[in-house]
Amino acid sequence: MMNKIRECFKTNKVLYTKHARDEMEVEEFGEITSEEVSKVSITGKIIEEYREDLPYPSCLIHGATGEGRPLHVVCAYSEEDDLAIIITVYQPDPQKWVDYERRRK
Repeated sequence: MMNKIRECFKTNKVLYTKHARDEMEVEEFGEITSEEVSKVSITGKIIEEYREDLPYPSCLIHGATGEGRPLHVVCAYSEEDDLAIIITVYQPDPQKWVDYERRRK
């Protein structure tokens, strides 16, 4: 799935949900830009997969922006439309994540 998502970003086949855009604007650690989401989605890695999600399987991608800001991107992939769908984006809280890749228990 990661390769397909990367290709969608490289070819501008990306759809942001309203929820994702809203979260990007009001992120508590500072606004998140679409350029940051693109960088993380192209260079990041999948840390959780949600294969049973409907209407499309999705995943949680972790990566860092060019400035080193950690971000999480929840992204679905539509095989039918060859489209990456950004569900939400946020800067992970270090109190809730170990190395931004594993949830704290």
